[in-house]
Amino acid sequence: MEGTTRIILGLGNPGPEYARTRHNVGYLTADELARRHGIRITQRRNRSRLGEGRIGETPVVIAKPQTFMNLSGAAVTSLLFRHHAGPGDLVVVCDDLNLELGLVRVRAAGSAGGHNGLKSIIASLGTDAFPRVRIGVGAAPGVPWIDHVLGEFGDEEWPTIIQAVASAADAVEMLLREGPEVAANRFNRKSRSAQEPLPP
Repeated sequence: MEGTTRIILGLGNPGPEYARTRHNVGYLTADELARRHGIRITQRRNRSRLGEGRIGETPVVIAKPQTFMNLSGAAVTSLLFRHHAGPGDLVVVCDDLNLELGLVRVRAAGSAGGHNGLKSIIASLGTDAFPRVRIGVGAAPGVPWIDHVLGEFGDEEWPTIIQAVASAADAVEMLLREGPEVAANRFNRKSRSAQEPLPP
């Protein structure tokens, strides 16, 4: 019997001007998962760019909303409706400026923590009971948060972010395979060194 389709949602803002910004690490993780599993993100529907395939034994849709961050919930509700899925079938990947640069954290549910994309999704679904993988982009004292998350990573930050995106993709794979609690136990560590990408 075919399993329930899981919706992997990488949050970000569309357009080349946002490609290297801190707010777009969800897009980067979606691209990494698609690359690993031979899924082409070429379809355009449900207010998203998306691709369909499998991660292991799990049927998935990997989606990158095209609504801009503050309206991410509109894409989510459309995707869940189309695939007869519920909030628990969703996995959201997003940036978190409250986490140290490069840290990856997994949660089964919880508040938006000030993230506008998560706020939009929670408001649209009427619940915060969906798994999410958060990637730390750090904070910049004295810099308005919106300027920080819409700013580009510095060249010296990219090696850390590349490793973090790989770890976030590992976390999504483990979450699908073993559940959010197991993934949280593996990834919710205090140091980046504990989050080296898993061996293939």
